[in-house]
Amino acid sequence: MKDQRLNAIRDVLSSSPVASQDELRRKLRRRGIEVTQATLSRDIHELRLMKGPGGYSLPNGNHSWPDDDEDDAPPSLAEMIGSFGLRVRQAMNQVVVGTAMGGAQPVAAAFDREGWPEVVGSIAGDDTVLIICPDTRRAVDVATRLRTMLNV
Repeated sequence: MKDQRLNAIRDVLSSSPVASQDELRRKLRRRGIEVTQATLSRDIHELRLMKGPGGYSLPNGNHSWPDDDEDDAPPSLAEMIGSFGLRVRQAMNQVVVGTAMGGAQPVAAAFDREGWPEVVGSIAGDDTVLIICPDTRRAVDVATRLRTMLNV
């Protein structure tokens, strides 16, 4: 499995720019390879990948990246929920999003970027995001939208 994953990383980097570990993890996931951040960090170290202004590259510098501004954009909330989200629960004017370990911060950051008007603010721990809404009705709306993103 490790060799397959390392080859997939080489293949991803040879075909497109990768700006962050999270982006690399998402691209691997699209190829059917689930990997934790810790494992990915070890793989990056083992492959001796270099990170420059254009993102990660192979040590020999061989890459032929197409111009793709779409990959430069931060991941959307839907992508973050799809990658890290596990469950959504609503309690009064609050919504609690359970995530994979280490997934709460990226999900909360995606919420901040989205700027939903029905969200007053969010607080992230390691595997939980607390979303605060002004009232119960809006919390129900937020929870419904998030469950739709999670397909639950």
